[in-house]
Amino acid sequence: MKLKSVDISKTASASSIVFEALRKAIIEGELTEGEPLRQDEIARLFNTSRIPVREAISRLEEQGLVKTQRYKGAVVSGLSVGEAEEIFDFRALIEPEVIRRAVPLMSPDILDAARASCAAFSESSDPMRWGDLNRDFHSALYSASGLQYHLDVIDNAMDRVDRYLRAQLVLSNGMERANDEHLMILEACAAGDASLAAERTRLHITSARQSLIQNIHSLR
Repeated sequence: MKLKSVDISKTASASSIVFEALRKAIIEGELTEGEPLRQDEIARLFNTSRIPVREAISRLEEQGLVKTQRYKGAVVSGLSVGEAEEIFDFRALIEPEVIRRAVPLMSPDILDAARASCAAFSESSDPMRWGDLNRDFHSALYSASGLQYHLDVIDNAMDRVDRYLRAQLVLSNGMERANDEHLMILEACAAGDASLAAERTRLHITSARQSLIQNIHSLR
């Protein structure tokens, strides 16, 4: 199992530490679809009991990153074409509205942070960083909305598709297109045009949806 050993035996938030480590490994593809999560092995890696491990796995299951299979126990969840379509359709509904609400409230600091994330995404040649840099860009813009519940739901949706999106960008040479779309969204935000920012965000998501669906069978 591709997890770094961590001694958390004296840590009060052991469950949260295990949860974040497993979540990161799943999102980044270090733990692959169908890989079993053996509680004893994970507990040894983190020098803790099975209780926080069980709690962490339960939280991952609630987020759809893990599922329980008969005779196998907890395994890393995959993503069907139907599930991918549903997640992207949902994002195409909620994220344009979030950025529409955010644009009038965007400060120069928020726009500067988004520009920095956009530049880092464009310049990065490390596929393992693309997911985080993409999130940094969108999160910077969305943060001005103040809609924390919406932002948490978007994060959960991104968790489900992030590892596939990263692979899709590699297979489809989609970095250039994604960067161009980011720049167009940023331009609309800087101009204070909330409706245009919302429409460009929607098109950005539907474009990613189409590319992912076309390539999803190659990503497993």
